[in-house]
Amino acid sequence: MPQIQTSSFLWTLVLLASITSLLFSCSSEQNTTEPIKAAPSQSITATHQQILAELPFDDTSDFERADKGFIATRKDPAIKNADGSIAMNLSWFDFLQQAAPSTVNPSLWRQSQLNRKHGLYEVTEGIYQVRGFDLANMTVVATDNGWIVIDPLTTEAVARAAMELVDEQLGKKPVKAVLITHSHIDHFGGIKGVVTQEQIKAGVEIIAPEGFYEHAISENIIGGNAMKRRATYMFGHLLPTDTMGMVGNGLGQKVSAGKVGILKPTITITETGQKVTIDGLEMVFQNTPEAEAPSECMFYFPKYKAFCQAEEINHTLHNLYTLRGAQVRNGQKWAKYIDETIQLFGDKTVVSFGSHHWPTWGKTDILELWTKQRDLYKFIHDETLYLANNGLTMTEIAEQIKLPKSLSSFFANRGYYGTLSHNSKAQYQLYFGWFDGNPANLHALPPAAEAKHYVEYMGGSAAILEKVQTDITKGNYRWAATVLNKVVFAEPDNKEARSLLAQVYRQLAYTAESGPWRNFYLTGAQELENGILLKHLKGVTTTDDIITNLPLENFYDYMAVRLDRSKTGGKNYTFNMVFPDIDQSISLYLVNDVLHNRVGVLADNPNATITMNKNVFNDIITKKTTGLKQVLSGNITIEGSKNDYADFQKMVGTPFELLFNIVEP
Repeated sequence: MPQIQTSSFLWTLVLLASITSLLFSCSSEQNTTEPIKAAPSQSITATHQQILAELPFDDTSDFERADKGFIATRKDPAIKNADGSIAMNLSWFDFLQQAAPSTVNPSLWRQSQLNRKHGLYEVTEGIYQVRGFDLANMTVVATDNGWIVIDPLTTEAVARAAMELVDEQLGKKPVKAVLITHSHIDHFGGIKGVVTQEQIKAGVEIIAPEGFYEHAISENIIGGNAMKRRATYMFGHLLPTDTMGMVGNGLGQKVSAGKVGILKPTITITETGQKVTIDGLEMVFQNTPEAEAPSECMFYFPKYKAFCQAEEINHTLHNLYTLRGAQVRNGQKWAKYIDETIQLFGDKTVVSFGSHHWPTWGKTDILELWTKQRDLYKFIHDETLYLANNGLTMTEIAEQIKLPKSLSSFFANRGYYGTLSHNSKAQYQLYFGWFDGNPANLHALPPAAEAKHYVEYMGGSAAILEKVQTDITKGNYRWAATVLNKVVFAEPDNKEARSLLAQVYRQLAYTAESGPWRNFYLTGAQELENGILLKHLKGVTTTDDIITNLPLENFYDYMAVRLDRSKTGGKNYTFNMVFPDIDQSISLYLVNDVLHNRVGVLADNPNATITMNKNVFNDIITKKTTGLKQVLSGNITIEGSKNDYADFQKMVGTPFELLFNIVEP
């Protein structure tokens, strides 16, 4: 019997285990960087002084709000997973208690100081938040006899630790429902640290917006490998946490590491105005899909006159395009949702709290936040389209667009996470795509080939390195980065160019107000000097629950992306995959070097039919067994050509290389 390489199921799905949670991995220990090679230049210091002069740093109201209602925090800052690894250490960002150093934009430093605050806080009598245990907040709301838990964080360990703090300080009460605001993993992944499947069967409700389960499982699969690599830059996963490294992400500080889970909703929010009552507590929902997330909702508690703004309203400019890579978001639609919020709940709400950051109290301050967040996204959308319709390209718009002072001077609108620059480009892309209309850009050379010609035309790398020193001295770092990047792509082994570019990236990082921009620059500098460092990348989240619930269609769509066309050789194959225990089947068609699938349809005259129970499939996914063992034990049967199926598996069996180059060819 020929060897049946059913283990490629394992390769494919094990890779998915890292991809589905692609935003999130976390260092398991506090590290410090090597000494910096260049202190902040005078131009960077001048920029910091300008920011200090322009923004109202003497306004301490955000610090008062962030501290308001503090009850307690953990005595032991280290939150551990079941295996003893660190899920989160609340002391990692203690260094932020000092004054802003010259290596960090003072506005970003201020935001990170606010985000590092951790513990249990009272929002209003009956509503409490655990903040700082993860990138997001977990909120508990009192019902007649228990709690509704909102957004149970990323991983089980931190969610459990948050719930233990609630029980310790407020008294242990049963969880009556878990309410998930949207389909991003930092808002649902820790659910099994709060409730179990048995409790769900006993009547605990899981409330989520329409499409949550499908989006939560399948989001980011197709482009997942590239997104995960870029996420290591965006979230600073490969950086230390200190004054010369990662100081926070603007939206929050850091994401926990450990086991991630998911449970199916029992109550689905499908429309604005929908009311749900849990254990005597009524909620009124606003459905807001395709703004910050594909599936999202906000809601109001009449009893408490409290509104949960989810992640649509924040104390930062959010992303209309996320730098890790994703479909762009529509600022006009986002603004319309916030305007609807103002109309529906503006005259009723006395406290507004979100899935990130700190609450806002009082109708005046709440309406100011809501209104200015609404106008922020609408302005970016409308001004981008105004400039585009006047003939400006994406890059030109990003350089020219400026917020009115009434919006830019408001701390909650600052670009700590998203930026005005890349969000305006997102709105251009939303309407016009990648092409700016200039024929020279229609079929440009790829980066390495272009760089070689560029360097040659400028008189060679030695001439460029001599000239660029003048721009570095003058503080023209953006231009210096452009030309040095050309040299590195033309001559990857040019140590002087790499070193200079790394120093330039650091200077750009020191001035960046956006946490993700800072992380990109510093990660690029680190990799230019040292290659790809993994010593800070420890404790990656595990996502067995999500992977084992991946719909068959999504899985095989991803297999189609994984197809290695150097091995297909024009072959045509048809296979049927049958899972009798869940009464599902799917057929696969390889034709013209393209892999198609049809759910619930069995092909006539397939090359082979492969039959197994879904639990066997899941055990292969989670490394509890191998495909070959299951074939030999009879738990997988293959009717038809085993050789054809083995040949097909070779075409999709090689995992993507995650740590591909970014700052060099």
